[in-house]
This record gives sequence, structure tokens and C-alpha cells, in this order.
Amino acid sequence: MSLLLKEIIAELERFAPLSLQESYDNCGLLVGSPEMPVTGALLTLDCTEAVIDEAVRKGCNLVIAHHPVIFGGLKKLTGANYVERTVISAIRQQVAIYAAHTNLDNVHLGVNHKIANKLGLVNQQILSPKKGLLKKLVTFAPISHAEAVRQGLFNAGAGQIGNYSHCSFNLEGQGTFRGNEQSRPFIGEPGKVSHENETRIEVVFEAYKQGDVLAGLRQMHPYEEIAYDLYSLDNQYQLVGSGMLGELPEAMPEIDFLKRLKDVFGTGCVKHTALRNKPVKKVAFCGGSGSFLLKDAISCKSDFYVSSDFKYHEFFDAEHKIVVADVGHFETEQFTPEIFSEVLSNKFANFATYLSEIHTNPVHYF
Repeated sequence: MSLLLKEIIAELERFAPLSLQESYDNCGLLVGSPEMPVTGALLTLDCTEAVIDEAVRKGCNLVIAHHPVIFGGLKKLTGANYVERTVISAIRQQVAIYAAHTNLDNVHLGVNHKIANKLGLVNQQILSPKKGLLKKLVTFAPISHAEAVRQGLFNAGAGQIGNYSHCSFNLEGQGTFRGNEQSRPFIGEPGKVSHENETRIEVVFEAYKQGDVLAGLRQMHPYEEIAYDLYSLDNQYQLVGSGMLGELPEAMPEIDFLKRLKDVFGTGCVKHTALRNKPVKKVAFCGGSGSFLLKDAISCKSDFYVSSDFKYHEFFDAEHKIVVADVGHFETEQFTPEIFSEVLSNKFANFATYLSEIHTNPVHYF
């Protein structure tokens, strides 16, 4: 199955929009043209020279990685370090590189959802939901066309709240207007005041969908001039944010849970704070570097916080209120390529994707 790179990018960004990446990040297409045909995709956590070579061997001209190989910017391409050599190799062998990093961390069904499933956790929810990502649209339509307008907004992605779709608030009232001599009103006559029974429609949507939502409104609304209001919301968005919470179906001893972590993540060791001799039921966790969420994990009264890259003094911050388990950066994110595979195979059943066989973890255990 032959696809253009822009088609693959569109599907990845439908799942993990670039607007959800952190301000310091560099997600998206790093090397290549959106118009290039793609022969296959190699899926990996890190993009290295060895991964580029593996892609070529497998007939792939696209590498999809979690970590952006170009992160802090490039000023030269002399091959002085692994980043420059990887980019040079990709360009020379005509391999595109795409990265989905913190945007994939932040979405509800992204990196942390995958970890939760691997650990067998239920009742999953975002640990630290983000604010400022939602907007509300208020518009007014004749009662006869209210359902069509609502459906146009829903089709564009509005009205989604958690596990519920087609969410709206509706209130009937009377609107007034008078068009000038150049107007072509759907109802009434130019130069005369019209009193019309209308429905006030309110819907919430993700801010990055604003263009699509307004296009859906214009497509289905019958009026020549459409009245609408847009509001930015300060609500927490429960489906986007950092880290996750989950629960074990059955509480277990701390030692048994540490054994589960070691087995699931396949890590050489688990660094942890002092055990509290309490059963483990509620677990907070974050793929990658997650020490910044320790206070959130404690405030949620979690029994364990599982993440990586804790500094020595940060372990003291647990203060015996929680057990911190550092299982390694690579280890927490190693399942990410599976997410890419699921997203693409669900949309493009016959498109060739491969999980990289290169072990890119730079950390070794003795």
C-alpha cells in the first residue's frame, strides 16, 4: 500500500495533535517532504544511525520515533556527533524522520495509558490535567435548522466531553435583526426588522479544532451572517495532561509489586525509597522523566509513584508518604512504538510497519 507522508502525518496528529506538545519540545516532521511516497515505516523509541540503516534494510523510507533526534536545534551538519550523523544518514539515504514526543505523553491514550495496560491497572485517569486547552462556541440558529447546525458542529469535533459525544446545551428564545438593502436574508426582508424563534446552541471543543468547528458551523448554518461567540475556558481538560493514576484490581504487598515492575519493564534494577509496609492499591506513574509530578502523586494519596530520572535529593521528597520507584527512562517508554503501530494499522491496514529491533537504551546494567 503506497501512501504519501502527509497522509501518515495527518493520522498521527489526529491521535496526538502537535498543539499538545510542551513548549520546549520539537515534535513533528524533522527530515523529509510531506509529499514523498512512503514505502514503509520503522517504529522506534530513539532515532539513531543504526535505526536509519535498519529502516533501509527493511525497505522503509520513514522512521517514526518518540524522542526527536533534533531537539536543541542544529547549526552545523559536519558529523561531529550522533545527532548530526543520524540526520546526514537520513538525508543521504532519503529516509524521513517524524517524532511524536510530549504530545504523545499528554494524550489520554498515549504513553501512560500503554504503561497502565502493561501493569494491569484499572480506573485510569490523568494525574495532572492541563488547563487552557478548551473553548466554548455559542451560536444561534432558527429552530428548524438547529439539529443540522448541531450535527455540523459534532462532525467537526465539537461536543466531546470525556467518554461522551454530541454534548450541547440548547435554549429557545427570540432573535431580532434587520438587513440593509444589500442583504439577502434567509428569513425576513431587507430593510424590515425580523423577530424569529431561534435556538441558542452551546458546545465545548478542543482549542486546536477551532478552524474545523467554525467551518462545520458555516457549512450547516442557513444565515447569510452567522452570529457566534467564542470563549476560552480555564477548565482542566481531563483527557490531556502529565502522568496517570490507576488501581490494581487486587491490592498486593510492596515486594510483589516491585517484582511486577522489574518483570514488566525488564529493567536491570529498580531504585526505590523506603518501603512503608502497606499494601499497594493506587499507583501513580509517568513515562520518562517524571520527578516533577511527585507532589501530585502524593496529594492523590497514591501508594507508589513509578517513573524515572529521579536525582538523589529528590528521593527525600517522598517523606515516607509514598514509595518512589525509578525503573529507568528507556524502560518506561519502550512500549511507545506499539502505540504508533496500533494507530497506523487501524487506519491503514495494508501499510507496512515494523517495530525496530535495535536496542537504543544508552544505559547498561552490570
